[in-house]
Amino acid sequence: MTTNAFVIGHPINHSRSPLIHGTWLAEHGIDGTYNAIDVAPGDLSAFFERLRAGEFAGGNVTIPHKEAVFALCDSVDPLARTIGAVNTLVTQDGKVHGTNTDYLGFLGNLDAGAPGWSDALEHAVVLGAGGAARAILVALQSRGVKHIHLFNRTLETAQRLAAELGNGVTAHGFAEFSEIAPRTRLVVNTSSVGMHGTRFDNLDLALLPDTAVVTDIVYVPLETPLLADAKALGLKTVDGLGMLLHQAVPGFEAWFGVRPRVTTDLRARIEATLDH
Repeated sequence: MTTNAFVIGHPINHSRSPLIHGTWLAEHGIDGTYNAIDVAPGDLSAFFERLRAGEFAGGNVTIPHKEAVFALCDSVDPLARTIGAVNTLVTQDGKVHGTNTDYLGFLGNLDAGAPGWSDALEHAVVLGAGGAARAILVALQSRGVKHIHLFNRTLETAQRLAAELGNGVTAHGFAEFSEIAPRTRLVVNTSSVGMHGTRFDNLDLALLPDTAVVTDIVYVPLETPLLADAKALGLKTVDGLGMLLHQAVPGFEAWFGVRPRVTTDLRARIEATLDH
């Protein structure tokens, strides 16, 4: 019997998820499908009825539905609740369970691209306090990072998020970066800065120790201005494409019963689509 999975969003034609999961389905010879489905916000409830009826084993959720699906799930795991967003759905016995694999994707990407990055890591900087930041902050907390410095253009937004998550997260304005940078071994950009030629102003990466890792969750372009600047200084950089690939692994395993591997061939296939 064919097992069906999906990614829903609005719009959705930009998604690389069908190519990722399609590659794994072929690789493992699984009788399954994974399709991109455009679901308008007003049609979400009806789509969940299709899920409960058994049409799909589950699927992924992307913009703008990651928060809205919360209320529609029959259960949501505690970590997804803390993150405040669901990106993976699993259907079982007519019930829909929501989880979030973005934090696993982030950790898997860094573990592969900068092995040992979290060993005795005391200070990390996170840029941006929007929806994407929450999964990254929870991921860093899960690795026991003692001091997580959250920088945002609007300080109040960062303060609210820091107060909500606690556990070592403190909020800062960008003027404080120069003071914190010298003891920081990890910088993560979770904002949209870096897309469409945008860049951070007055972020002096030269103040970071030479052991620092700089990573960006943006993957279009693959090398953002932030990563290019860090590379020019000889710092270790990790781009955002691996996060997309690694976050897909737990979902595929839940729906199709096989744990796939993120390979250089798969990465090359996705990378080849980024200019289109």
